[in-house]
Amino acid sequence: MSDIKFTEDHEWIRVADGEGTVGVSDYAQSQLGDVVYVEVPEVGASFAKGDEAGVVESVKSANEVYAPVAGEVVAVNDALADTPELVNQSAEDGGWFYRLKVADPAELDGLMDAAAYQTYVAGLE
Repeated sequence: MSDIKFTEDHEWIRVADGEGTVGVSDYAQSQLGDVVYVEVPEVGASFAKGDEAGVVESVKSANEVYAPVAGEVVAVNDALADTPELVNQSAEDGGWFYRLKVADPAELDGLMDAAAYQTYVAGLE
């Protein structure tokens, strides 16, 4: 099962086989402008839901990236170090930040599906 969920802070998580791939939404990257730097967590780091797990910097601002659910980081997207613009080019695919082993799958229930997120974003504009 691969299902993408979103937070109100514009992170996304796509879970498959107990692991969640995390990044920022396409809406977030469009608001940021040109991404120039991404700080990802270290493999082995553990986060509670809502913990700061990284930073994304653009020509406009620097923003924290929060863990959408609790878990332990099992992989990071090393390509972002040299090509942070991947976030602009493919925010919800190749521009992912890290993968984590989901500690409590029930936490996913509190996140928005794609349709709910689109409605949420439309209300922001």
